[in-house]
Amino acid sequence: QVQVVESGGGLVQPGGSLRLSCAASGFTFSRYAMSWYRQAPGKERELVATITAAGGNTNYADSVKGRFTISRDNAKYTVYLQMNSLKPEDTAVYYCNANLWGRSDFDYWGQGTQVTVSS
Repeated sequence: QVQVVESGGGLVQPGGSLRLSCAASGFTFSRYAMSWYRQAPGKERELVATITAAGGNTNYADSVKGRFTISRDNAKYTVYLQMNSLKPEDTAVYYCNANLWGRSDFDYWGQGTQVTVSS
């Protein structure tokens, strides 16, 4: 069955770095665009970064441009989010999403991983 599992979250001081991983299985990973979303307490879920199926194109929310980098390893069925220069406002639950051609019936989510940026 389809599985999308995030890992790598935790507590980090402002200015620090974390690397999130998302391991996928149960579908043809190399055909899916992969994205990271986040949701802070009391706020709506927002798109953080997206990478196309072949990895040739990436997009970022303005709030993370220059600090976060999304990448993927199709051989390992894994997508990453390298987060540098973290700020307290980056505190949120981070979710991994897999989507095929924008279709709702081929749209998979992980359970999320908590990232807390605090001194």
